[in-house]
Amino acid sequence: MRLRHKPHAIPKMQESDYIIFEAKDHKGKWQEIFKNENEIELEIGAGKGDFIVNKAERNPDINYLALEMNTNAFVSACEKIEEEELTNVFGIVGKAEELLDMFEDNEISKIYLNFSTPWPKKRHNKRRLSHENFLKLYEKICKPEAELELKTDNEEFFDASLLYIEDFDMKILEVDRNLSEENSIVTEYERKFRNKNMPIFYLKAKFN
Repeated sequence: MRLRHKPHAIPKMQESDYIIFEAKDHKGKWQEIFKNENEIELEIGAGKGDFIVNKAERNPDINYLALEMNTNAFVSACEKIEEEELTNVFGIVGKAEELLDMFEDNEISKIYLNFSTPWPKKRHNKRRLSHENFLKLYEKICKPEAELELKTDNEEFFDASLLYIEDFDMKILEVDRNLSEENSIVTEYERKFRNKNMPIFYLKAKFN
Protein backbone atom coordinates (compact mmCIF):
# COMPACT_ATOMS: atom_id res chain seq x y z
CA MET A 1 0.00 0.00 0.00
CA ARG A 2 1.40 3.37 -1.05
CA LEU A 3 1.73 5.80 1.84
CA ARG A 4 0.17 9.23 1.53
CA HIS A 5 2.74 11.96 0.96
CA LYS A 6 3.37 13.96 4.12
CA PRO A 7 4.93 17.34 3.28
CA HIS A 8 5.70 17.96 6.95
CA ALA A 9 7.68 14.72 7.36
CA ILE A 10 11.18 15.89 6.47
CA PRO A 11 10.98 19.29 8.25
CA LYS A 12 9.64 17.63 11.38
CA MET A 13 12.39 15.01 11.42
CA GLN A 14 15.06 17.62 10.73
CA GLU A 15 13.94 19.40 13.90
CA SER A 16 14.07 16.21 15.97
CA ASP A 17 17.00 15.27 18.18
CA TYR A 18 16.20 11.60 17.53
CA ILE A 19 16.52 11.46 13.73
CA ILE A 20 19.86 11.51 11.92
CA PHE A 21 20.14 12.46 8.25
CA GLU A 22 23.93 12.46 7.89
CA ALA A 23 24.80 9.08 9.41
CA LYS A 24 28.23 9.10 7.76
CA ASP A 25 29.24 11.89 10.16
CA HIS A 26 28.92 9.40 13.04
CA LYS A 27 30.78 6.48 11.46
CA GLY A 28 32.86 4.79 14.14
CA LYS A 29 31.43 7.08 16.82
CA TRP A 30 27.94 5.77 17.47
CA GLN A 31 28.56 5.12 21.16
CA GLU A 32 29.20 8.85 21.53
CA ILE A 33 25.66 9.48 20.29
CA PHE A 34 24.25 7.21 22.98
CA LYS A 35 26.73 8.44 25.61
CA ASN A 36 27.45 4.88 26.77
CA GLU A 37 29.21 1.71 25.65
CA ASN A 38 26.18 -0.57 25.45
CA GLU A 39 25.70 -2.94 22.52
CA ILE A 40 24.11 -1.42 19.41
CA GLU A 41 21.42 -3.27 17.46
CA LEU A 42 20.14 -2.17 14.05
CA GLU A 43 16.77 -2.55 12.34
CA ILE A 44 16.92 -2.14 8.57
CA GLY A 45 13.62 -1.02 7.04
CA ALA A 46 12.04 0.27 10.24
CA GLY A 47 8.85 1.66 8.71
CA LYS A 48 6.74 3.44 11.30
CA GLY A 49 9.02 2.37 14.13
CA ASP A 50 6.64 0.19 16.16
CA PHE A 51 9.13 -2.67 16.48
CA ILE A 52 12.22 -0.67 17.40
CA VAL A 53 10.40 1.56 19.90
CA ASN A 54 9.00 -1.52 21.62
CA LYS A 55 12.45 -3.13 21.72
CA ALA A 56 13.97 0.02 23.20
CA GLU A 57 11.28 0.21 25.89
CA ARG A 58 11.85 -3.43 26.88
CA ASN A 59 15.65 -3.27 26.84
CA PRO A 60 16.93 0.04 28.26
CA ASP A 61 20.50 -1.35 28.48
CA ILE A 62 20.71 -1.93 24.72
CA ASN A 63 21.09 0.84 22.14
CA TYR A 64 18.97 0.72 18.99
CA LEU A 65 19.27 2.30 15.57
CA ALA A 66 16.42 2.25 13.04
CA LEU A 67 17.23 2.72 9.35
CA GLU A 68 14.51 3.76 6.92
CA MET A 69 14.48 5.57 3.57
CA ASN A 70 10.73 6.29 3.37
CA THR A 71 10.25 9.57 5.22
CA ASN A 72 6.46 9.40 4.94
CA ALA A 73 6.51 6.30 7.14
CA PHE A 74 9.47 7.23 9.30
CA VAL A 75 7.98 10.46 10.63
CA SER A 76 5.68 8.21 12.70
CA ALA A 77 8.74 6.58 14.27
CA CYS A 78 10.08 10.01 15.12
CA GLU A 79 6.83 10.91 16.88
CA LYS A 80 6.79 7.65 18.85
CA ILE A 81 10.38 8.03 20.06
CA GLU A 82 9.74 11.59 21.15
CA GLU A 83 6.47 10.67 22.89
CA GLU A 84 8.16 7.90 24.91
CA GLU A 85 11.21 10.10 25.61
CA LEU A 86 13.53 7.19 24.88
CA THR A 87 17.27 7.79 25.10
CA ASN A 88 18.42 4.42 23.72
CA VAL A 89 17.04 4.66 20.18
CA PHE A 90 17.76 6.89 17.20
CA GLY A 91 16.45 6.85 13.67
CA ILE A 92 18.58 7.11 10.54
CA VAL A 93 17.22 8.32 7.22
CA GLY A 94 19.14 6.37 4.60
CA LYS A 95 19.50 3.26 2.48
CA ALA A 96 20.89 -0.17 3.29
CA GLU A 97 23.24 0.13 0.32
CA GLU A 98 25.01 2.93 2.23
CA LEU A 99 25.78 0.93 5.40
CA LEU A 100 29.54 0.93 4.90
CA ASP A 101 29.46 4.72 4.78
CA MET A 102 27.62 4.80 8.11
CA PHE A 103 29.44 2.19 10.20
CA GLU A 104 32.94 0.97 10.91
CA ASP A 105 33.74 -2.74 11.24
CA ASN A 106 32.28 -4.42 14.33
CA GLU A 107 30.01 -1.56 15.44
CA ILE A 108 26.74 -3.53 15.34
CA SER A 109 25.78 -6.46 17.57
CA LYS A 110 22.53 -7.57 15.92
CA ILE A 111 20.45 -6.88 12.81
CA TYR A 112 16.68 -7.08 12.38
CA LEU A 113 14.84 -7.42 9.05
CA ASN A 114 11.09 -7.13 9.56
CA PHE A 115 8.67 -7.54 6.65
CA SER A 116 11.18 -6.41 4.05
CA THR A 117 10.03 -5.85 0.46
CA PRO A 118 10.04 -9.36 -1.07
CA TRP A 119 10.96 -8.26 -4.62
CA PRO A 120 9.28 -11.32 -6.18
CA LYS A 121 10.49 -10.81 -9.77
CA LYS A 122 13.67 -12.79 -10.38
CA ARG A 123 15.47 -9.85 -11.95
CA HIS A 124 14.91 -7.88 -8.74
CA ASN A 125 16.01 -10.59 -6.27
CA LYS A 126 19.35 -8.89 -5.66
CA ARG A 127 17.46 -6.02 -4.03
CA ARG A 128 16.23 -8.27 -1.23
CA LEU A 129 17.67 -7.23 2.12
CA SER A 130 18.47 -10.88 2.87
CA HIS A 131 20.42 -11.37 -0.38
CA GLU A 132 24.13 -12.14 -0.34
CA ASN A 133 24.84 -8.60 -1.57
CA PHE A 134 23.49 -7.23 1.70
CA LEU A 135 24.74 -10.06 3.92
CA LYS A 136 28.26 -9.03 2.91
CA LEU A 137 27.57 -5.51 4.16
CA TYR A 138 26.03 -6.74 7.41
CA GLU A 139 28.97 -9.04 8.11
CA LYS A 140 31.35 -6.14 7.61
CA ILE A 141 29.70 -3.81 10.13
CA CYS A 142 28.77 -6.53 12.66
CA LYS A 143 30.76 -8.01 15.49
CA PRO A 144 31.91 -11.64 15.12
CA GLU A 145 29.02 -14.09 15.58
CA ALA A 146 26.44 -11.29 15.53
CA GLU A 147 22.88 -12.46 15.04
CA LEU A 148 20.37 -11.63 12.33
CA GLU A 149 16.61 -11.99 12.85
CA LEU A 150 14.10 -11.95 10.00
CA LYS A 151 10.30 -11.88 9.97
CA THR A 152 8.02 -11.92 6.94
CA ASP A 153 4.55 -12.89 5.76
CA ASN A 154 5.92 -13.99 2.36
CA GLU A 155 6.82 -17.71 2.25
CA GLU A 156 8.69 -17.55 -1.06
CA PHE A 157 10.84 -14.70 0.22
CA PHE A 158 11.38 -16.60 3.46
CA ASP A 159 12.52 -19.79 1.71
CA ALA A 160 14.83 -17.81 -0.55
CA SER A 161 16.25 -15.99 2.48
CA LEU A 162 17.02 -19.29 4.16
CA LEU A 163 18.99 -20.34 1.09
CA TYR A 164 20.85 -17.03 0.90
CA ILE A 165 21.83 -17.32 4.55
CA GLU A 166 22.86 -20.96 4.34
CA ASP A 167 24.89 -20.33 1.17
CA PHE A 168 26.62 -17.46 2.98
CA ASP A 169 27.78 -20.03 5.54
CA MET A 170 25.82 -18.53 8.39
CA LYS A 171 24.56 -20.77 11.17
CA ILE A 172 20.77 -21.14 11.36
CA LEU A 173 19.75 -20.95 15.01
CA GLU A 174 15.97 -21.01 14.75
CA VAL A 175 13.25 -21.40 12.12
CA ASP A 176 9.53 -20.93 12.80
CA ARG A 177 6.96 -21.07 10.02
CA ASN A 178 4.07 -19.94 12.20
CA LEU A 179 5.45 -17.58 14.81
CA SER A 180 3.10 -17.19 17.78
CA GLU A 181 2.08 -13.78 19.07
CA GLU A 182 3.68 -14.59 22.40
CA ASN A 183 7.07 -14.81 20.70
CA SER A 184 6.69 -11.71 18.57
CA ILE A 185 6.51 -7.96 18.91
CA VAL A 186 3.29 -7.54 16.95
CA THR A 187 3.33 -4.23 15.11
CA GLU A 188 0.40 -2.57 13.38
CA TYR A 189 1.72 -3.92 10.07
CA GLU A 190 2.05 -7.48 11.38
CA ARG A 191 -1.41 -7.31 12.93
CA LYS A 192 -2.96 -6.94 9.47
CA PHE A 193 -1.54 -10.29 8.41
CA ARG A 194 -2.46 -12.03 11.65
CA ASN A 195 -6.04 -10.77 11.36
CA LYS A 196 -6.21 -12.55 8.00
CA ASN A 197 -4.89 -15.74 9.65
CA MET A 198 -1.71 -15.55 7.60
CA PRO A 199 1.34 -17.28 9.11
CA ILE A 200 4.35 -15.21 10.13
CA PHE A 201 7.68 -16.72 9.14
CA TYR A 202 10.70 -16.18 11.38
CA LEU A 203 14.35 -17.12 11.41
CA LYS A 204 17.38 -16.39 13.50
CA ALA A 205 20.92 -16.93 12.26
CA LYS A 206 24.41 -15.82 13.15
CA PHE A 207 27.56 -14.95 11.24
CA ASN A 208 30.46 -17.38 11.56
